[in-house]
Amino acid sequence: MLKMPDPGLYRTTKAYPGHEEDLPADVLVFVGVKNNGGLPFVVRPGANRKNRWFWGEPTTPMRAVNWAETLVQLPPEGFYVLPDELNFEGGGRWLKGAVIQLGYSAEGKGIIFIAEQHAEDEGNVLLFSDRGRVIDDGLLNRLVWAPILPVEKEEESD
Repeated sequence: MLKMPDPGLYRTTKAYPGHEEDLPADVLVFVGVKNNGGLPFVVRPGANRKNRWFWGEPTTPMRAVNWAETLVQLPPEGFYVLPDELNFEGGGRWLKGAVIQLGYSAEGKGIIFIAEQHAEDEGNVLLFSDRGRVIDDGLLNRLVWAPILPVEKEEESD
C-alpha cells in the first residue's frame, strides 16, 4: 500500500510533475480527501480572511507518491503561545508565553500575529492585527498550541 500524506498544510519543495505552473516549488498547499473517499487531492490557497487561508479550486488529484514525499508538513493555522521572548531589530519585543495567531504566506512561510487587548474596547476580547512577523521553521516547529474554544454565533429564533 502506498503511503500518502495525512490531510493538512504543507510547503512544496519541488513542482508537481505535469502541474508545474499550478503547483510550483515553495508554495503553501492543502492536502485533503474528499468526503466520498478516493484519492487525496492537493490545492493552493484561494482567499485569506482573518489571517487564515480558505481553499479554492481547482483541486488536483495526488497521484505522484514520489512528489508527496517531498512535501514539508506544517503546523495547523490557529492560536499558539510563544516558547521564547522575541526581540526585534529597531526595538520592541514579544514576551515568552504571549498568545499569537499562526498563519502562512502564500509561499508557506509561518507568520505570527500577536494578541492585543484594546483598552478602549468594551468587550473582553483579543484582537489580532493583519500585519505579522515572518518566522523561521525552527520557531515555527516549537510553537505551543493554545486550545482556544471557537464559539459559533447562535442563530436567532423567530
